[in-house]
Amino acid sequence: MTIENEVKELIIKALELEDIEPSDIEDEAPLFIEGLGLDSIDALELGMALKKKYNLKMGSDKEENKKYFYSVKTLADYIRSNVGE
Repeated sequence: MTIENEVKELIIKALELEDIEPSDIEDEAPLFIEGLGLDSIDALELGMALKKKYNLKMGSDKEENKKYFYSVKTLADYIRSNVGE
């Protein structure tokens, strides 16, 4: 399974998105506002789930974090660069 698919499954599970399948989430689509339509509460829950699963350390720079949380692809790239696949 690719990290992109793991991230999609984590998003669905952590945010309890019952009507969405991993195949419904595009790798490059925005996760927030448009696209999947997540909000800041979702970002916190997703961030906590990512920390738990991948032992990631998120910085306190909000603009930097926005780049990582833009899409499934940007999250997967961030995980790869910090976990070392």
